[in-house]
Amino acid sequence: MTAATQNSKLPNSPPPPLTDSDIIRLAQLHHRPQTTTTTTSLPPSLHSPSSINHLLSHLHRRSSSSSAAAEYTSSLLRLISLSPHPLSALLTSLLTTYIHLFTSHEIPHDRNSQITIQLFSHHLENIPIKNLPSITDTIVSGLPNIVDQDDSHLLDLLPKCLNLICSSNEIEEPIGYVNLAIDRVLDCSWSRVLLVKLVSSVRDFVFLDKGRCRRFVAKVFDEMTKVELQDLPSLVYQLLVLASKGFSKREVIEGIVMFFGAKMRVKTGSIVRQVEGTVLLHVNFAVKQDPSLGQEIVGLVRVDARAFNHFIVAVLLSIARVRRFSESAMGTLKTALITAYKDYKFAKLCKWLPDDLKDDYLQTAITIEKAVLKAVNESNYGREHVVPSIVQFGFVLLESVEEGRNKELDKSGGLMGSQELGTQILKSLFEVHDMARNEIIEQCKFRVLSVKPEQSIAIIRLLSYLVQTYPYPMLEHVTHLKELLDYFTLMPGKVATHLVTALLPLIKFSRDLQDYTILVVRKAMFKRDDSVLFAATSTIINLILAEKQSKSDGPYSFQESSSQASCSQQAEVPFGIGGSLFKELNGLLQRCLYQQALVKEILYHGLVKLILVDPSMAGAVFDFLLPHFLHFYREDADVQLEINECVKAESGKVCIKEPLDCLLSCVSWILLLQPHGTKSDHPTDSWACFGFSLTQENEAGKTVSGESFSSAMLKVRKLIRAENLDGLVGQTQGAASTPLQEGKNRCGASILSGIIEVVLNVTATELEKATESKRTDLEKELIELVDIHKSLEKYTSTSRQRNGVKRGITQSTVSDTPDKVESGNSKFCKERTSFLATSVIYQLLQTAIELYRCDISTSIATSQNHSQLSSKSSSIRSSKFLFFVLNASLRQIKSVPSVGRDDPLRTLIYGDINVLGPPLLKLVWLLKLGPNSDADQKKGGKHVEDRKEHIHLTLLCLKELIRISLQSPDQMGLIDNLVSDSVLEYSSINVLNADKVDEYEQASVTDEQSAKNQYLFIKLIIKPLFYELLAASCFHEVEVLCDITMMIGNKLYGERRNSLGAWAISICKSKDIENSKIAKSAVSLALSLCSPPDDLVVAENMAKELLKVVGSEMISPLEKSEIYPVISHSTKYVVASSILTLIESVIVDMDWVTMKLKTYSTATQKGIMLDQNEEHAPSFQLEETLYSTAEAVVKVLSSFVVMNLKDPQAENILRLAARLYKNLGRMSKLRIASKGCKQHLPSLKYQKLVEITCKQLTAPLYNFVALMQRNQQQSARSKGIINKIKRENRCVPDLIFQIEDYEKYLILLSKATKVNLLRHAKRSTSRDFKILDPQNIVREEDASNHESNNNNDSAAPNESSDSAGDEGNGSDTVLSPEPGSPVAVEDSGSDGEDQDAIPRSKRAKMNKVVQDSDDEAQSE
Repeated sequence: MTAATQNSKLPNSPPPPLTDSDIIRLAQLHHRPQTTTTTTSLPPSLHSPSSINHLLSHLHRRSSSSSAAAEYTSSLLRLISLSPHPLSALLTSLLTTYIHLFTSHEIPHDRNSQITIQLFSHHLENIPIKNLPSITDTIVSGLPNIVDQDDSHLLDLLPKCLNLICSSNEIEEPIGYVNLAIDRVLDCSWSRVLLVKLVSSVRDFVFLDKGRCRRFVAKVFDEMTKVELQDLPSLVYQLLVLASKGFSKREVIEGIVMFFGAKMRVKTGSIVRQVEGTVLLHVNFAVKQDPSLGQEIVGLVRVDARAFNHFIVAVLLSIARVRRFSESAMGTLKTALITAYKDYKFAKLCKWLPDDLKDDYLQTAITIEKAVLKAVNESNYGREHVVPSIVQFGFVLLESVEEGRNKELDKSGGLMGSQELGTQILKSLFEVHDMARNEIIEQCKFRVLSVKPEQSIAIIRLLSYLVQTYPYPMLEHVTHLKELLDYFTLMPGKVATHLVTALLPLIKFSRDLQDYTILVVRKAMFKRDDSVLFAATSTIINLILAEKQSKSDGPYSFQESSSQASCSQQAEVPFGIGGSLFKELNGLLQRCLYQQALVKEILYHGLVKLILVDPSMAGAVFDFLLPHFLHFYREDADVQLEINECVKAESGKVCIKEPLDCLLSCVSWILLLQPHGTKSDHPTDSWACFGFSLTQENEAGKTVSGESFSSAMLKVRKLIRAENLDGLVGQTQGAASTPLQEGKNRCGASILSGIIEVVLNVTATELEKATESKRTDLEKELIELVDIHKSLEKYTSTSRQRNGVKRGITQSTVSDTPDKVESGNSKFCKERTSFLATSVIYQLLQTAIELYRCDISTSIATSQNHSQLSSKSSSIRSSKFLFFVLNASLRQIKSVPSVGRDDPLRTLIYGDINVLGPPLLKLVWLLKLGPNSDADQKKGGKHVEDRKEHIHLTLLCLKELIRISLQSPDQMGLIDNLVSDSVLEYSSINVLNADKVDEYEQASVTDEQSAKNQYLFIKLIIKPLFYELLAASCFHEVEVLCDITMMIGNKLYGERRNSLGAWAISICKSKDIENSKIAKSAVSLALSLCSPPDDLVVAENMAKELLKVVGSEMISPLEKSEIYPVISHSTKYVVASSILTLIESVIVDMDWVTMKLKTYSTATQKGIMLDQNEEHAPSFQLEETLYSTAEAVVKVLSSFVVMNLKDPQAENILRLAARLYKNLGRMSKLRIASKGCKQHLPSLKYQKLVEITCKQLTAPLYNFVALMQRNQQQSARSKGIINKIKRENRCVPDLIFQIEDYEKYLILLSKATKVNLLRHAKRSTSRDFKILDPQNIVREEDASNHESNNNNDSAAPNESSDSAGDEGNGSDTVLSPEPGSPVAVEDSGSDGEDQDAIPRSKRAKMNKVVQDSDDEAQSE
């Protein structure tokens, strides 16, 4: 008998302890199917608390091997689960021990430990609730030690533990403990592994509140920089899954966008871009599954464009591929970009906006542009799916015409603008993505045919760039381009011309495209539509020019293109260019000669361009034009010019059939452009007179036709000087004058005046190269030609329109201009290309200056000899010549902007227009000085008036020159030339102000030179002229000087601008100006050139003085202001108009500012906090600036509402007041916190604004309206009162509504902040359907005035006691917190929408509540 048998037979012997092998064997035994019930009983030692330590010792012994520990733990857990009685003590000890061994790394962290922990998670319900907090604490305390993926297995237990604790009643404040545990998790340091694990398991934390969800998301994105790049896509996908389940959706989207757009911006490389591409695919897929995510993405950009970065651009382009978000995503991108441009434009033009805010808006626009370009440039890094969206977005920007209106403004800040940005986007796509090229060309074709003409031009510019830069790839799409040309006759003329011009560089590579273009043009020449004919004619000329330019450039001028390595190189190569399109298209050119006048003018100008490109074509052009010219020129006839043949009558209307002046201008330019200096076999005097001789290379035909034209030009030149004008025009002596004949005469005189200009151009060109012996004769000839030109005014002075005269193009000649300009009218109609070159006009100006100097010398000499006859004749001729030259200069200057910069005629005819500036300024000084006063008086008032008109015309020319210079960057040298020493020698103040100039330049040595010269120009030239001309009562001239000062002053900044504003104020204070126009100009200068807030201060002071002059019910009007003499009885209304214009502009700016504040407020309410420092946030600065500006506006309007103004200005004030109160209402509404947000106290500036508005504007405004209606009722029988009442019925109700709406928000804000903002307000009167009796109004006003006086007398001590009481009870400390400070009252429980819906029937109750606050303050 063995010992075991003996022991087993001993009575009450304890069972042997179970070994780890026994536990494993029992677990395996119970896991198998059992046949008897005896084997299913568990050992009693498992139920014994004393055996727990023994069982745990086996785990300690097996902990070195993860598989052994896992085998033992799983076996023991299986036996525990089979126990009919709960083994919670054993289970708790086992879990605690395993967690200790796991966290101390005694048990290896591998797959076995993970399975074991997952088994524990199934038994957590059997652990006593009171033991779960210790287990949770152990897990949470070990979170910072998690550095490897296997270390994070214990986190699988944390969600279930916290869920059990949260749902139990055994623990005191379970929610508090759970929140504390979550806070510990959020506050601890997260490793990369812990971050990924928490994101994957956070969905099981069902007890998280919204605040901790936001903290968790913020923590995730703060720690995401630790995650490996290859893990980011999966992590983002998990976050998107969380967001789709409703887990902080907005915060997740915002975090993803800001992380990849801002935090990942520092990381560069293709791997990062590939990761972003994968993330974009995940976002696209998530939006398809959950459209609400797409709405959050779109809403993020709509709420605040400051969240814009390159990644959100890519995200929007990605979700635009989802059909549901195609339009909204594109619209959001476009709106954000256009809004940024508009904000910058507004900020740049808004005077009272701080400079740092202007810089912020500029940087925002630049950031958006860069973000878009970066997203496009990275489109080839695993994100090809967004390429179609980029193509669509590029064309959306191209069709944005808003930017084109202020292109200069955009470029001044370094911005490209929407159209240029769209062009750049499509350029990049065409270069990088081969698959996008066909789509871009197709979209170009479709959109050119479907959009507006102004939008088509931008798309054609894109085509032009692609053709010039990538000609060989574009050859693959010739078929699409030919399809586009099929619609040539259906396009607007300008679009059709630009389209063919854009495709011309491609024609040299494709003969097929050229032939097809010629075919299209041939068809177009047989159309009757004028615009089609104009476009076809221009296209013919452009085709010929392109051929000539290709010959000069060579057939391989595009070999340096970056895209030549294309398969299309073999498709078609440059064809031979031996033929001449001029000969081939000769038939079409001949057809142009039988079209209307404008078609011929286009042709003639085109032929001049052809000679500029290829001078050797002169012979062919002469041969082409000579037969046509001989129809109107008879060499052997008595009247050699058949001007009557150039005019025809149709249906009782007269029109010009042949623009003979344009034809002769074309011929003269061709002759002048021929090479000279070489000997010819056929020398003639006629060719030499034009400064050239025929070369031996010329053909015989060229010699014959050229000599014929040269001879004809000489004869025409002599004919004009010798022939009777009536015979040339066609006037027959003794013939009856009919309207039709008058029209023909007028057209003939118009053509003849143009021919005279052509001859003048030739003669002045000869004068430039003439010797001293010939200069005198040529100058006499010029004077004679001008006299002849002047004599044609008797034919052209009558309005053509009245007699039904028409022409293909408006034939505006110099003879028309004096009637408009000499009378002081500065209006100027759009001109065609001038017949006079700028260099010729410059020569004429120099001649005019010399003639005027001689006239002065002759006048002085003859006055001393008492002989006036010759002096008077010379003065008259000099005056006529000067009028002609100045009118020609003005027309030339004003027509410069209408000529394209790439037009060859711009260089030939207009050249450097700035050369006219110095002689014009010299002429001003000469005209201002003039002859001595005795001789001047003897010549009578006509001479004085002529001098004034000369000065006026000269200043108009300078004004237009300066306008062009300030608008065009390439013309900025004008003012520099005007302030040079060569010009200042004519200034009488040069020596007097030299020391001041040097002193100012030393103080401003760091400033830009151009701005310095602009300031010096006004200081040294404009100011002295202003004083002298004002003293001479030259009011029209002074008005032009004010316009010049305004133009230049608006370009200046800082001290220079303030200096000009101070000068304008000194004029208003020191000069008695009775002329209303000058007074308005001076006041406008003072208000416009003063920097804010000084401009509104000046406006307030002027308004107070204006009140004294205009008068009120209580103040008798004065004749003139003592402080501002410019404000007088004759100028009061124009001064009022200038001030109100300033106020209106400020109120318009306030509209924009309030809308921006609303945007910032919406972003804040939705939790988009992009400005961490609230005191320096744009919204805070905008609010403070807005309150100060609104207060200044209220002070200015407070003077106007008590004036006795006429109805138009009174109605204007009502409209302005209504807009002001609308903005005040918006401000008040924005001060009211939304539901769930902290309600801040109103700032002191806002409280002051409310007080001043109530005291100085609202109460007087009610009286102003009542007085206005009373005056209208008293004059009810007068004419026009019905219209006035109708206008008043529109203005007054809107004003009353805005006031009451503003006061409604004041009441709500007072309730929310416990600050009585309406203690100074006047109760409004119900005005609906109220009929005013004038007698009752007078009695009521007397009673109210008496009552108010009594109330004021009695209220004075009460107010003082109230203020003292307030100081005593510390009310100042309640109102003192600055805006944006954390000091605030309780959470507002009012919703903005509910507040807006307050019925008017409750106003009395609300007023009572507000009024009680004063009593409560006193009682306290």
